[in-house]
Amino acid sequence: MGWILLLIQLTVTIVTGVFFYTQLRNQEKSQTPRYREDGREMERLRSMQAVKLTEPLCEHVRPKKFGDLVGQEEGVRALMAILCGKNPQHVIIYGPPGVGKTCAARLVLEMAKESEGTPFRKDAPFIEVDATCVRFDERSIADPLIGSVHDPIYQGAGQMGQQGVPQPKMGAVSRAHGGVLFLDEIGEMHPIQLNKLLKVLEDRKVHFESAYYNREDRNIPRHIHEIFRNGMPADFRLVGATTKNPEDISPALRSRCMEVFFRPLEKDEVGRIGAEAAQRAGFDMDKDTAALLGRFSHCGRDAINMVQMAGGLAQMEKRKTITKKDLEWVIESGHYSPRPETIAANENRIGCVHGLAVQGAHQGTVMEIEAVVEEGSGQVFVTGIVEEEELGGAGHVMRRKSTAHASSRNVLVLLKEMGLWQQDKDVHINFPGGVPVDGPSAGVAMTVAAVSAIRGIPVDGSAAVTGEVSVQGKVLPVGGVPQKVEAAGKAGLQRVFVPRANYMDRFELAGIRVIPVDDVRQTVEKMLLSAAPEKNEQENAPLSLPMAAQGMN
Repeated sequence: MGWILLLIQLTVTIVTGVFFYTQLRNQEKSQTPRYREDGREMERLRSMQAVKLTEPLCEHVRPKKFGDLVGQEEGVRALMAILCGKNPQHVIIYGPPGVGKTCAARLVLEMAKESEGTPFRKDAPFIEVDATCVRFDERSIADPLIGSVHDPIYQGAGQMGQQGVPQPKMGAVSRAHGGVLFLDEIGEMHPIQLNKLLKVLEDRKVHFESAYYNREDRNIPRHIHEIFRNGMPADFRLVGATTKNPEDISPALRSRCMEVFFRPLEKDEVGRIGAEAAQRAGFDMDKDTAALLGRFSHCGRDAINMVQMAGGLAQMEKRKTITKKDLEWVIESGHYSPRPETIAANENRIGCVHGLAVQGAHQGTVMEIEAVVEEGSGQVFVTGIVEEEELGGAGHVMRRKSTAHASSRNVLVLLKEMGLWQQDKDVHINFPGGVPVDGPSAGVAMTVAAVSAIRGIPVDGSAAVTGEVSVQGKVLPVGGVPQKVEAAGKAGLQRVFVPRANYMDRFELAGIRVIPVDDVRQTVEKMLLSAAPEKNEQENAPLSLPMAAQGMN
């Protein structure tokens, strides 16, 4: 009987062994093509990795130290003040493309790591993400910015997924923990992603949810329990960069961030960038060629691209010098347009005033405002590109005249109050040059132009003015005054009249005389040549109101 049981046991063992041996051989046979395919693909990948092109010139000349950043001293200083202290803040950097926003953020973080009392460690990461292409799905299966949970139901959940364990996946906000998350083009971020980001900025951690998570399940690893209970750490400082204006950015985001403005580069600064790029590429470039480059380049990236193309032409002709002729060919080939230059005319003209405005990336500009008197019915008309505004949402939309256009009504009231209104005359105010005008800051300039045209007295051509005018003749504060003062100085003007509420002591360093004013009537008298500049010795003293203005109060 015993030998029968032994025989049965031996038979079962042999059958079981043959079965597993057959299964193993079949598995090896099925895996052999996969291994062969993997080998071929690895060989192909290695051969691709061995092929490397030369570094593009724009990458080769990327700033690697603060001395390489051109023209952004004030912006970099502000960024340092925000990030290099004991309590660094979130920040949004505004500025046109190609002026060094990303490079400045990287360099400032490296400096912050060395600052006394800084919370940044030596290994603090700098995680760069383009906000325009951060993909996500509404089911939260994948979210590379915020993070996601890989539930067991999804393919590829792995061994833990087979055991019913949900697995949190770290996003960029957690990879930036302890450092800086740089979001380029943050103004283009999807609203859903932006709302998620705002929650992370508030909590400084990411909270995950999953229907497969059970806090009582002992099969779930401790670290996953910790993440679901207390969140994934995401304590970082956000540095967002955008080419948009502040009013185009979410107010909720702006309220959580400091704001820094990088200015457009001047033509000589762009020319310097181009000349240095040419030198690093192994070419010579004279000053006249660099000046031409600055005239037709609007940012450092433009200049480098033009240098690269001109350098390619010189290389084909076996030359080591980029000539002016080479650059002119590049300009013609690429259809580059010269950058606009504002040089104010200093002639003293009747009815012509230098107004000031801000356009584009917070760039100041000088604009001409002209006025004439013609037969009519006692009205003030405004022409030029005077924008309209659209208010309201779906179902109720209202269009209204811009505040610049509305200022003409205040001008009419003041002309009547000053005794200059004539019932059979119209005052025609024009904004030439095709510059869109909005906002109330042209009110004082419009008043000066109108009074000059009516009285036939020229306006001082070396002066400019900005400020809103009230119906009582008060000069009210406006925005962008520092940029406007800078633009007036670059245009060759000598004096700028600004609202007293906008005046700052640092204007004394602007290289132009900045005069604070309170009342439009006195501003008119100071700008008309009947009151010559040299006779106004007390221009910075508090201004008293004319009798007519006092009677209105």
